[in-house]
Amino acid sequence: MYGEHKELLPDESQKLFTLAKSFHSFHSVLCFISNAFSPNSFSTPLTSFSFVFSLSPVVCSFRGSVSHGLTLELGETVHILEKCEGKSFSGSIGIFPAGYIHLKKAVVTNRGQYETVVPLEDPIITEVTSTLQEWSVLWKQLYVKHKVDLFYKLRHVMNELIDLRRQLLSGHLTQDQVREVKRHITVRLDWGNEHLGLDLVPRKEFEMVDADQISVSDLYKMDGGRQRHGDSCRMPVPHHLFVNLKSFTYNTIGEDTDIFFSLYDLREGKQISEKFMVKLNKNGGPKNPEKVDRLCALFTDLSNKDMKRDLYIVSQVIRTGRMLLNDSKKGPPHVQYRRPYGCAVLAMSDVLQTISELKEEKDFVLKVYTCNNENEWYQIHENIIRKSSTKYTAPSTNYGLIISLQLLRGDMEQVRKENPIIFNRGVAITRKLGFPDVIMPGDIRNDLYLTLERGDFERGGKSVQKNIEVTMYVLYADGEILKECISLGSGEHNISEYRSFVLYHNNSPRWSEVIKLPIPIDRFRGSHLRFEFRHCSTKDKGEKKLFGFAFTPLMREDGTTLSDESHELYVYKCDENTTFSNHALYLGLPCCKDDFNGCPNIPSSLIFQRSTKETLWISTQLSSTKLTQNVDLLALLKWKAHPERVMDILGRLRHVCGEEIVKFLQDILDTLFSILDDNTDKYGPLVFQSLVFIINLLRDSKFYHFRVRFSALEYLFKFIIQSRILYSRATCGMEEDQFRASIQELFQSIRFVLSLDSRSSETLIFTQAALLNSFPAIFDELLQMFTVQEVAEFVRGTLGSMPSTVHIGQSMDVVKLQSIARTVDSRLFSFPESRRILLPVVLHHIHLHLRQQKELLICSGILSSIFSIIKSSSLESSVQEEVEMMVESLLDVLLQTLLAIMSKSQTCPLSDWQGEYVSCLLSLLRQMSDIHFQHLLDNFQSKEELKEFLLKIFCVFRNLMKLSIFPRDWNVMRLLTSNIIVSTTQYLSPALHKSFTDADFDFKVWNSYFSLAVLFINQPSLQLETLTPAKRKKVFDKYGDMRVMMAYELFSMWQNLGENKIHFIPGMIGPFLGVTLVPQIEVRNIMIPIFHDMMDWEQRKNGNFKQVEAELIDKLDSLVSEGKGDENYRELFSLTQLFGPYPSLLEKIEQETWRETGVSFVTSVTRLMERLLDYRDCMKGDETENKKIGCTVNLLNFYKSEINKEEMYIRYIHKLCEMHLQAENYTEAAFTLLLYWELLHWEERPLREFLHYPAQSEWHRKEGLCRKVIHYFNKGKCWEYGIPLCRELAFQYESLYDYQSLSWIRKMEAAYYDNIMEQQRLEPEFFRVGFYGRKFPFFLRNKEFVCRGHDYERLEAFQQRMLGEFPQAIAMQHPNQPDEGILQGDAQYLQIYAVTPVSENMEVLQMDRVPDRIKSFYRVNNVRRFRYDRPFHKGPKDKDNEFKSLWIERTTLILTHPLPGISRWFEVDKRELVEVSPLENAIYVVENKNQELRTLISQYQHKQLHGNINLLSMCLNGVIDAAVNGGIARYQEAFFDKEYISSHPEDTEKITQLKDLMQEQVHVLGVGLVVHEKLVHPEMRPLHKKLIDQFQMMRSSLCHVRPHICFSGI
Repeated sequence: MYGEHKELLPDESQKLFTLAKSFHSFHSVLCFISNAFSPNSFSTPLTSFSFVFSLSPVVCSFRGSVSHGLTLELGETVHILEKCEGKSFSGSIGIFPAGYIHLKKAVVTNRGQYETVVPLEDPIITEVTSTLQEWSVLWKQLYVKHKVDLFYKLRHVMNELIDLRRQLLSGHLTQDQVREVKRHITVRLDWGNEHLGLDLVPRKEFEMVDADQISVSDLYKMDGGRQRHGDSCRMPVPHHLFVNLKSFTYNTIGEDTDIFFSLYDLREGKQISEKFMVKLNKNGGPKNPEKVDRLCALFTDLSNKDMKRDLYIVSQVIRTGRMLLNDSKKGPPHVQYRRPYGCAVLAMSDVLQTISELKEEKDFVLKVYTCNNENEWYQIHENIIRKSSTKYTAPSTNYGLIISLQLLRGDMEQVRKENPIIFNRGVAITRKLGFPDVIMPGDIRNDLYLTLERGDFERGGKSVQKNIEVTMYVLYADGEILKECISLGSGEHNISEYRSFVLYHNNSPRWSEVIKLPIPIDRFRGSHLRFEFRHCSTKDKGEKKLFGFAFTPLMREDGTTLSDESHELYVYKCDENTTFSNHALYLGLPCCKDDFNGCPNIPSSLIFQRSTKETLWISTQLSSTKLTQNVDLLALLKWKAHPERVMDILGRLRHVCGEEIVKFLQDILDTLFSILDDNTDKYGPLVFQSLVFIINLLRDSKFYHFRVRFSALEYLFKFIIQSRILYSRATCGMEEDQFRASIQELFQSIRFVLSLDSRSSETLIFTQAALLNSFPAIFDELLQMFTVQEVAEFVRGTLGSMPSTVHIGQSMDVVKLQSIARTVDSRLFSFPESRRILLPVVLHHIHLHLRQQKELLICSGILSSIFSIIKSSSLESSVQEEVEMMVESLLDVLLQTLLAIMSKSQTCPLSDWQGEYVSCLLSLLRQMSDIHFQHLLDNFQSKEELKEFLLKIFCVFRNLMKLSIFPRDWNVMRLLTSNIIVSTTQYLSPALHKSFTDADFDFKVWNSYFSLAVLFINQPSLQLETLTPAKRKKVFDKYGDMRVMMAYELFSMWQNLGENKIHFIPGMIGPFLGVTLVPQIEVRNIMIPIFHDMMDWEQRKNGNFKQVEAELIDKLDSLVSEGKGDENYRELFSLTQLFGPYPSLLEKIEQETWRETGVSFVTSVTRLMERLLDYRDCMKGDETENKKIGCTVNLLNFYKSEINKEEMYIRYIHKLCEMHLQAENYTEAAFTLLLYWELLHWEERPLREFLHYPAQSEWHRKEGLCRKVIHYFNKGKCWEYGIPLCRELAFQYESLYDYQSLSWIRKMEAAYYDNIMEQQRLEPEFFRVGFYGRKFPFFLRNKEFVCRGHDYERLEAFQQRMLGEFPQAIAMQHPNQPDEGILQGDAQYLQIYAVTPVSENMEVLQMDRVPDRIKSFYRVNNVRRFRYDRPFHKGPKDKDNEFKSLWIERTTLILTHPLPGISRWFEVDKRELVEVSPLENAIYVVENKNQELRTLISQYQHKQLHGNINLLSMCLNGVIDAAVNGGIARYQEAFFDKEYISSHPEDTEKITQLKDLMQEQVHVLGVGLVVHEKLVHPEMRPLHKKLIDQFQMMRSSLCHVRPHICFSGI
């Protein structure tokens, strides 16, 4: 078989291969592919298929080692061309074994160069494979970025997707199974896309939706799967807290432990959730091995109100073991007690923001505190929260419970779909104590929460208090113990017996332990609770002795359950021998005080006697949909027991709370209709009022899900219509006209009732509400007897009879609109013939409400439904008429509504229903054709009306792009919106040109248009360059590059302006410049000629284009500094090769009379762009301070020298100063700020507020700057630069007689003199750095600089620092100038060597009495010239004396500015290269050494250096020793030789100079030895004697070698 490689397509083997290659963990995936698809035999014959196009994934790699073989890699896709046996092919075409590929059928679109191959398979399979390919790249990045948790989660999900896809491909699933697999796939795809920050995928029935096939409104509803309806109101979204216990690192207990987690409300002082229970063994691991990594719970149904509570996660640790942890004597080891150990808390307020922003788990550590006094165990969590540290002991370490938290949102079904991984881990669902805010139909619960509060017990004659354990059972009426009806917490199985924890030696224990009793509803009546009390002895036997009990029934005699309150139970005495086999013996006794009052005559001879001094307190809370504690509700449900009280019972129904009603809604409705059946005349009005009350109750968003149960009128009409059909059949259609007349009369009555003013009648309101609520439900019944048109007329008349929103109350507004919404959603509205009748009246009511900005929420739902229907019917001819109606009725008012909404939403994103108005407007504009736009524009009565419309729609469009209408990940919606905007703009721009140009020019409309176009092109969602190649191609194929489309529109409209262009100069320069910064070549080329127009029109008007120039530079600086522009932008203004018919800016300028200034300007802008882009790249990148400072200096100098933009110059002065301060370059910061100081004058001219400076006089600003500069010089220890400024300030203060300030500045000046003399300052080293190669930024490229090193920084350290700043650079190992290959190379080369400063202040340095501390400053400051010497030999080298041929190549570098300055480095301005002869070099060496000796000796003579004379000793020894062993003697041999003197007569003067210097050196050494003798310590006399001896040898050797040169003595 032969074929060719194609681009990788979404097929199974290729995607799995991508994953397999990524990490070794997918080895199993690789094996799966090989096993599933590889050929049975690898000797498969080479064969092919003829003209059958197929997409063929490679399932086994092939090396292509045969002749003409095509190399294949696992996962690639091959295009099978044709059968070709015995032929050869070139390029990527060749042959391969047929068994190495898997054939799949496919279709080809766009045949040719850009063809696309799509496999013929289920779209969801294709989506899975393409998604896995995209994920695989991001998956590896997660590992690199150390997001390990998400990395492993994603790997798990990817494996699941692979398996699910395999199941779909198998073809062995039933339809239900296929649907379920697809559901699982989409949940995982959406989960992964969300966590990876990828685009939201709109879906319908698990498949991706084509945005072209549905209305924009329907697409908007698909955001996150949220479906809205016309009658829906904003549903409260529940929150769910996921808690995962990762470890208990503080578990040094050595016993089994139970850990309980719950949510606690500090403000209300109560637990609001059930407990989540974790059982750990003594080693700290789960007691159940199956629960490893599965110790997690989901605290469900937390409302927005709950999230605003003062909530805490409370964790209590109960150990199971000995009575006292560290006392083995207290009880035998085989007896186990539940004992309190510790508690941990976590404030939700501290973590809520963090976990709300994250979409993954976040770890937290909870310290476990122990209670100091067990008597206060019940409130240890409150003590910890309130930091009552005396009542608990903190752990010795910071470790404890490590938990992870994640906050989820949505109803449980949605949460299950979106987070399958959590539910696959066996998460424990932990509910609220009570019902959630949103109660769902079918939510059946029957839970009784019991809190074991406290007890009071007698000591019983014991010397110490008891250790009391409470055992509780749930017993049925027959005495049977109910099994598994007690729950200590979610996460563990129910139990049949509860044992409390034991508080040591406490007769009044307070437990406050909450227990859940999930008792079956059929066992609730007649059941009771029994509490048994035992004393736990700590003696050897460890007995638990029974001494009493208490009990309570669960239901009272009236049928209500225990009330939600605290109950004080009686305690009855008993002993260890007591049995409770006959429970009737105690059930007849009173269980509490209320019970006692009910049976006062209790005989004293009973077997159980009450202990009057002992009591147990419990509290209960019922969460049940089948049991009630409300007497009125119970009376209604059991009305037949007291029929005479029905009237009173019905009247009291209104006093029952809404939660109770919805819990028993079905039972209540059945009861009401049962009462109605019993006596309609008598009870009808009350039953009707009760139904209306319930209807209104269900309008509350909490009970939204129960509304569907009301459809009484629907069934009434079912009965009427069905009766009529049967009657008609029986009578062959008799009385048809009479029936129709009756229906007409009925509707007349309905219309009459609806038309009445109900504001003053509550009864009439309820009647109208009931009619409107039920009205849409009868349409289908009417359609069985009447035509679509007839029913539509009925409905139109009824809806039309309702008064406008002005004349009715708000509540009826809602009911009316809900009725309209149901009408639009009904089957009747789907017929074109009925829609033509109904649409005008619907639009009329919508228009009225939108005009008055009332009930916008419901109106948005209605409009959304209408657009959805119209889009689905778009092929029908009637739709054009309907769209026309909607344009006339809605377009203007929709724009007005959106403007009102958007004006209120500037600070926060739009809500869902507000966003629906956006989708409605977009739907309408999308449906409009050329004819609709033409009619719209023709219908405007005046240009003022047209202007107002254009301003509105342009403003809305701009807001759509500026506000956060759609989430960031909803790219489908953003692109569709942009497409509609650009299409609409293309329709409207001719009207703008036609109506508002020339004499009717209107700046406001044109400016609004241009602003819209600029904003459109700059949208982040349209920047295709930021997308992946596959996504970019997909967007481009669907919409093209919409930026280019809008750019053409903008350019065309600009050209249409004519002379009015001048109105937009300079205002639109910045916005248009922003468009050119978009990295799209065609857009740039379209826009650049506009700037020529601007320059030309200003030149015509003013004779120059200064405004354009100034604004262009300002905006260019601002935009590039914000991070816009790219490398290609550098040459944009000077390019000559541009796209299409648009000539370049330079080409157009060169044809103008003002071309000289124009070309100069373009050149300057191009140079500015180079510097700005370098500055931008340094600032936004992770660059070093040196690079940033260098860029800023480069830009600052450009603004000063080339463009002369003072304000920009000053701004960059302050930016540079700030950088220096951050880098602690205080001297450079001072020099930088000095630049601004020099621009100011000592005048009283007022200056405006600027940067951080307030409005002030120029004098005061200059004074403040001067003080700051002086301060920075002081911190940089450059006091010599600060002193002149002190004098400058002193002069100003003296001239103003400000003696206080004068005194201050004089003292500062004096202090600076002291600092110079007293403080140590290091001389920095200087380094020359060459930056060679095209990879360096523009401001460094192929340039050389001299850099002032840091303190203590030597050459090696500096080299390492530079290589660290430029890690890609190659260090050059020689000081030679680089060749052209290096200069133009695509790399970075650094050449670094040390240089010596050449001081400009030689006078100071040559003055003997100037202290070295002062000279030191002048040697290394204010230096502009630097020297570098390279020794070399010229001619033959004398082996005996190399000084004869030792020449010096001396390079002097002259900088653009002296160091130090506004930067630590400056560019080399020019180089001076000279060759120094051996004689000149000798003169230079001896002269420098003499100067060094004189200075040092002078300092010791004048006692500037005192104490230690080691420095003088070493210097003298170095010179004398060198002279004796060579040095001067070698110079004599080389240059005082007769042969040299005769052959170099031109050097006579220099030889004499060298002689003089040698004589001077001997003299200076002599003086130095005299000083040394005076100061030398007695112990150092031998050294001094050695120096004297060597000095004599030096003198004598010099005289002996050349007798004619004799040196005088000391």
